[in-house]
Amino acid sequence: MQATLSNAPARAMGFLLFIAGMGGLLYGIDVGIIAGALPYLESTASVAWKLSAQQLGFIVAAVLLGSVLSSLFAGALADLVGRRAAMVLAGALFTASIPLIALADGYLALMLGRLLQGISGGLIGVVVPLYLAECLHARHRGRGAALFQLLLTIGLVAAALIGLFQAREVETATAAAQGLEAAARAGAVFAAKDHAWRSIFWMCLAPGLVFTLGGLLLSESPRWLARKGRIEQARAALLRTRPAAEADAELREIEQALSPAAADGGAVDGDRLLSRRYVLPFLLACLVLALTQATGINSILAYVVTILNQAGLPGATANMADVALKVLNAVLTVVAVALVDRKGRKFLMMLGTGGIVVALVVAGLLFRSVEGEQRDVSAMLQARAHGDGLELRLDPETLRTLGATPADSTAMQLSIAYSYGPFTNVQSRRSDDPALPLLRVAREDTVQADSVIGAFFRRLHLNPFADPAEAAGAPLRIEQAHLSAVPPASHGWLVALAICLFVASFAVGPGVCVWLALSELMPNRIRSNGMSVALLINQFVSTVIAAVFLPTVGQYGYATLFFYGAGCALLYFLTAAFLLPETKGKTLEEIDAYFSR
Repeated sequence: MQATLSNAPARAMGFLLFIAGMGGLLYGIDVGIIAGALPYLESTASVAWKLSAQQLGFIVAAVLLGSVLSSLFAGALADLVGRRAAMVLAGALFTASIPLIALADGYLALMLGRLLQGISGGLIGVVVPLYLAECLHARHRGRGAALFQLLLTIGLVAAALIGLFQAREVETATAAAQGLEAAARAGAVFAAKDHAWRSIFWMCLAPGLVFTLGGLLLSESPRWLARKGRIEQARAALLRTRPAAEADAELREIEQALSPAAADGGAVDGDRLLSRRYVLPFLLACLVLALTQATGINSILAYVVTILNQAGLPGATANMADVALKVLNAVLTVVAVALVDRKGRKFLMMLGTGGIVVALVVAGLLFRSVEGEQRDVSAMLQARAHGDGLELRLDPETLRTLGATPADSTAMQLSIAYSYGPFTNVQSRRSDDPALPLLRVAREDTVQADSVIGAFFRRLHLNPFADPAEAAGAPLRIEQAHLSAVPPASHGWLVALAICLFVASFAVGPGVCVWLALSELMPNRIRSNGMSVALLINQFVSTVIAAVFLPTVGQYGYATLFFYGAGCALLYFLTAAFLLPETKGKTLEEIDAYFSR
């Protein structure tokens, strides 16, 4: 009987960590699943639904935009209904998003599904680290909270494996269709790609159900219960994962930290988010989270298959490299989990951000070397335009017309950026695409219908959205058009190695430590709202980068974005070296007292 009682806290702790870790898994799937699906979504939806590059960018960024929206109220919701209920809601939203996306028959349904995933991710990103920080003992908090990041990386691995499986299915279907006539071959390849991206999303349903149902069996955060004046329930929650003596001592510390706040959770005067005693840790946490996303981590993970394709790695090979990247991320996260409570947060942050600077500079230089050999064919394409439109296939005759004389075995790629007034788009085609799809530029596919939101802002004499009236009579303008040989596979593997260094450095440093910084730096009385605002800034930066990724590389190339990320990573290193305090081994109340002084 005694053995059973002594094992109860260990079992409860294990279950708590498992379910909270499943939240990290869902967050990783949120971020990573689009990488494998995007090449097939781009190949099919851009044809069937006439999606522009900007709309595809919005589909990628919708998860991050949803996170921004939910981050606005995640802290307040967690304070109102509790941490556990907010986690269950996040799981339910993720589960509901899967059929909405996988059964989508147009842009709107797909966007709504991705937004739901993002709202779920924003809640998870705030509430799960908050829940872990408030439930775990100080000596376990580093490793326990880092488990969230570990399961996040496993979610990325799972998403990459799903993408690799579907890539092989598409290659098999493409090979089987080679004996068909051109129209039938194109139809078979199209159907295989459409089935692939839908199947990728269907496979993500199970972890959402596990997280949602498991969350119902968790206990509530003892610190939230104490703030609500439910002291006995707070003690019971502590006893589920601690011996009685430790639970009583920690409860006394919690009550002392809450005094003189009212037992029902009211705040004392001066407990505003930006009051002088809280402004330093709050701004520091916001800076750390903003710089984490400014490195471009989410966009690089989302577009990694596309990046490696452009670097020279073919179809399934790029998916295999994507899997290797995600596995490396998971392995290095395990290392970081083992080191975070031994070496400390500050050391790992400096090590990781330093490696990110080196990796992004190398990747930028590699892309600069091939982007410098591109041939400008914008004038020739402008001359080929007829009736404010342009159609071409990248077949041998077109290549000769554009002045390319490649060897028989050399594939060519064409990237074109164009506009109708304020509406812009980017398209690219490769001569080694088995379906050899038509590149079609047309006003009706580029100029989007006016929206209620856009019309509203224009009535206020603000213009954040393009006005369709300005594009009605605007001619087609070829902004940029570059033709170049597809880089060799050796170049693609060098880029893959640079991205490996980037991912490994991120996993060792910011990947694990950023969630700890988010939960540890915020003082107790502003933690939920402070974490919500900080994550809002984090997701806003990530959303902007993801939304402008495709248009930016179409206009300025991949090297520009990599060099930008390197500059942000350098600023991150300086922040970790000179501003970030060491918090290992300290209780949340001790960290609060440090900043109060």
